Amino acid sequence: MGANSSSFSDLATNPYLMRFASSEPISVHDPFWNQLLSYTFLIPINSSDAKLLEESTALTCKNLAINNCKTGNFGALVRKFLVRCTELKASAQCEDNIFTWQTYNALFIIRSVCKYLVEHLSEDLLIQQFDAKLPKEEGQTADVDDATPMGEQLMTALVELLVDVPVLNFTYALHLEALNALLVLLSVQMFQPMPASKFAVYKYMMEGKCSIHACLLVKALIRNYVNQEKCPAELYKNTTDSVGAIANMTASLASSLWSVVTLGMGSTNEKKEEEFNETLLANQSLLFLMVLTNHCTSDMALNNPYRQALFQFTNSQEQSTAPTTAHATFKTDFTELYKTLCSTLRDDQTTLLLYLLIHRNPNMKAFILSRTNIDQLVMPLLKILYYAQEKNSHHIYMALIILLVLSEDDVFNKAVHEISLKNVPWFKERQMSEISLGGLLILVVIRTIQFNIARMRDKYLHTNCLAALANMSAQFTNLHQYVAQRLVSLFSQLCKKHMKLVEQIRVSAMKESQRGDKVAAPEGQGQGHKDDEEEANQEDYMQDLAVLEEVIRMVLEIINSCLTSGLHHNPHLVYTLLYQKDAFGLFRSHPTFQDVIVNIDTVLAYFSTKLEQMGGNSSPSEVLQVIEQSSRQFRRDRLKKFPELKFKYVEEESPEEFFIPYIWSLVYHSSNMYFNATKIILFSLSS
Repeated sequence: MGANSSSFSDLATNPYLMRFASSEPISVHDPFWNQLLSYTFLIPINSSDAKLLEESTALTCKNLAINNCKTGNFGALVRKFLVRCTELKASAQCEDNIFTWQTYNALFIIRSVCKYLVEHLSEDLLIQQFDAKLPKEEGQTADVDDATPMGEQLMTALVELLVDVPVLNFTYALHLEALNALLVLLSVQMFQPMPASKFAVYKYMMEGKCSIHACLLVKALIRNYVNQEKCPAELYKNTTDSVGAIANMTASLASSLWSVVTLGMGSTNEKKEEEFNETLLANQSLLFLMVLTNHCTSDMALNNPYRQALFQFTNSQEQSTAPTTAHATFKTDFTELYKTLCSTLRDDQTTLLLYLLIHRNPNMKAFILSRTNIDQLVMPLLKILYYAQEKNSHHIYMALIILLVLSEDDVFNKAVHEISLKNVPWFKERQMSEISLGGLLILVVIRTIQFNIARMRDKYLHTNCLAALANMSAQFTNLHQYVAQRLVSLFSQLCKKHMKLVEQIRVSAMKESQRGDKVAAPEGQGQGHKDDEEEANQEDYMQDLAVLEEVIRMVLEIINSCLTSGLHHNPHLVYTLLYQKDAFGLFRSHPTFQDVIVNIDTVLAYFSTKLEQMGGNSSPSEVLQVIEQSSRQFRRDRLKKFPELKFKYVEEESPEEFFIPYIWSLVYHSSNMYFNATKIILFSLSS
C-alpha cells in the first residue's frame, strides 16, 4: 500500500504490508504509519473483487496473527486510530479531508485484519491479538487507556465516532467503515457456537463503555436510516490523476474512501454514476441496529440497553404529558420515520424493523395506528405477501405478523374498509377498477393461504393468516363481489381437500385391516418395513386432517362473524353463499363444525325463502336487490351468539433462536461485505 497506488495482485508483496506483518516491532511514533496510511488502490466494486482482496491479503493477515503477539504491531495501528479518533470531531468541523482520509485508511486495515481473525481464531485468541503489547521504548508515555482492553477501546471509539462525528460528504465513508468494523467484530456469532452473552465483544457493547452511548447510538442509526442519504458524488467520480501528488491528496480521498464503500456492489468495471448512488449508510445502519437489538435478549445477567432504547423512544413532534420513564430514552420525528418505513418496505431488514417497532414500541405503534394514510404502510406489506414465491419464509412470516398485530386494533379494521383503491397494478388475478384496502388485504391473505395449501402442515403460516382475517371479520364492510367469491371459494377448496384426505384415511385403514386378517409368511423379511411405512403414512394423514379441520373451522367462524356483525353491509357475501350453499351441507352433521354452521344455515334459509317469493328467472342484479332489502328486515337475535373472534400475537419464548440466525443471514446477503461461507456454522446457506 503506502503512498503509491496498488492493485490487488500487488498487495501480497506490498513492502508496507509485509513490514506491518513481519516480526519487526514498529513504534507508534515511527513515520512508517503515515506512509502506510497514505494509500490508494483499485476499487473493488463487487463481491468477487472483495473476495479477491481478502485472498490477496490472507497471507499477510496470517503472518500478522503469528507475529503480532511478539511485536504488538496490530495494537500499535489500533492505538494510532484511537488517537486520531479523539481528534476527529475537530477535524470534521474544519473539514480536514486528508486527516479523515488517513483515519479511514487505518480503520479499513483494522477491519480487514479483524475479519481474518474473527473467521480463523477463537474469540479468546482474537482478544489476545488486540491486547498484545509492543515492546516499551524509553521515555514512552501511554497515549491511550492501558487499563481497558484494546478491543473494547476500539469498539467504544467506533460508537463515539458514529454518535459524535456528523455525517458529511467527506465523513460518509468513515461512518460506513465504522459500521462495517463493528459488524465484523460482532460477526464472531456466525463462526462460533456460543450464546452472544458469552462473547467478550458483546459484553463490551452491552455493559462496557459503549453502553453509555446506547440511546444516542440508536438515535444516530435511526437518523441514518430515515435520512436515506446517497453516497456523495465525490466518492464515485473518476480521479485518475489523483495518485502521487500531495496537492491532489484530497482528490485521491475519493478512490481511497470508495475502495470499501463499493464492496459487493456492481458487476463490471464500467459503472454508471446512478448505479453508485445507493443509500449504503442507511442499509448498514439498519443491519447494525438489528444485530444490536436482537442479541442478549434472554440472558438476565446481561442487559441490552440498545433494545430498551429502540422500544422506548418517543415522538419529537409531540409534547408528552406522561411521567418521565426510569430508563434513558430519546426523541425522533415519527412522521419522517413513518414516511421512510412506507417508502422502503421491500427488504427483510426494513420489515424486521417495522415488526420490532409495532410489536414492542407502544409509542410508535399508537402513532402508526392513528395514521389516516395507513394504506401507504399496508400496501407494501401486501405486495410482499403477493410475491411470496420470490421471498424467503422468514420475510413472509414477518409481514403476516405485522398485519396480525395491526388487526388487533378495531380502528384499523374499520379504517381499511373506508380507504378506496383504484387499479392496483401488481394485483394480476383480476382487473378491478376500485376496491377497498380491506378487500385487497382479504384477497392477498386468502391467496397466501391458497399458495401454501399444498403444505398444510405449515400450521404457523395458516394460523397467522386466519387469525388476522378473524380479527377483522366483525368489521368486514361492503365486501367486493370478487372478495366474497374468493372467501367462499377458499372454503370450497378446503372441503374438497377434506373429502380427499378422509378417503385416503379410509383406504389406508382398509388395507391395514386386510393385512391384519392375513398370516405373515415366515420368510417375508420386507413386510415389517412396509407395515411401518404405511403406519407412518396413516399418522401423517391424521395429523394433516386435524390441521385441515382446524383451518376449515376458522374459515367458517370468519364467515359467521361477518354475518353476525355486518349482514346488512355485505350483500355480495350473502349472494355468494346462496350460490354455493350445497358446499355447507356436507358438514351439518360433523361434530367439529355443526355448531358454527347453524347461523349460516339460518341466513341461507331466510334469504332462500325471500328469493322463492320472487319467483324464478330473476337476474343477478334483482337477486342482489332483494338481498339488500331483506337484510334490513332480518332480526339478528335469530342468530346464535359466539364469543368475539380475537387473536393476539405472542412472541415465542426463545425469540433469539429464530432472530439471530435470520439477522446474520441478512448481514451475509445484504451488507455488501464478503464472508467466507465455509466457516459459517450459525445458519445453512442452502436453507
